[in-house]
Amino acid sequence: MRGKSEELMQFTAFNDGKELARWLAKDVAGELSSAVSERGSALLAVSGGNTPLQFFRELSAIDIDWSKICVTLADERFVPPDSGRSNQRLVTLELLQHKAARAHFLPLYADAEIGTSVAEAEKALAEHLPVDVIVLGMGTDGHTASLFPGSEGLREAADPKGERLLMAVDAPGAAEPRITVTLPVIAGARTQYLHIEGAEKREVFETAQEAGDPGQAPIGFVLEHCPDLKVVWAK
Repeated sequence: MRGKSEELMQFTAFNDGKELARWLAKDVAGELSSAVSERGSALLAVSGGNTPLQFFRELSAIDIDWSKICVTLADERFVPPDSGRSNQRLVTLELLQHKAARAHFLPLYADAEIGTSVAEAEKALAEHLPVDVIVLGMGTDGHTASLFPGSEGLREAADPKGERLLMAVDAPGAAEPRITVTLPVIAGARTQYLHIEGAEKREVFETAQEAGDPGQAPIGFVLEHCPDLKVVWAK
């Protein structure tokens, strides 16, 4: 089954997650290298969770000029970086290793109240924009970054003409508040990937393409405003 958006975007299917991770790492590394060659530096934004672990490991071993690359997050749980729920911790342990240990990291979390953290991170992020490469994930509820269905502030965060770069959000049922990049940051990235795996997420993705209200599955906002999105999926 191919949805309307899938006919326009690049959709690449793989037999397994390892094959996908190797391909994605090579492709992302190529985009980052091109950005460094053309502009002298590059900004990579990545997502947390279990899905990108193999991709992180593959990418960390590729020999590019990591000293000129800054890595940040598409979203973060508002927890200290030593927490097992921290995306910063995940990226530090799984991506910023080996060759990629030379990269710089731009955190979203600061040891302050969340409003101050967002303001500080937003100011730092603004100095590096636009993002050269963003690699998004998607949950089985259709959320991406921390744009969750039913979350307070979703419409503001998903406003393509909004001026905010980062926002604090409270996802329904979440154990802690989160910080997320907004849709303008995602849509403004020079290259956007969506990395999903498994039959359930494929079905959610296809349903989101046909949904009338993207608020029900916020990945729909990305599909609507990122026509050049590269979608990679493994069985």
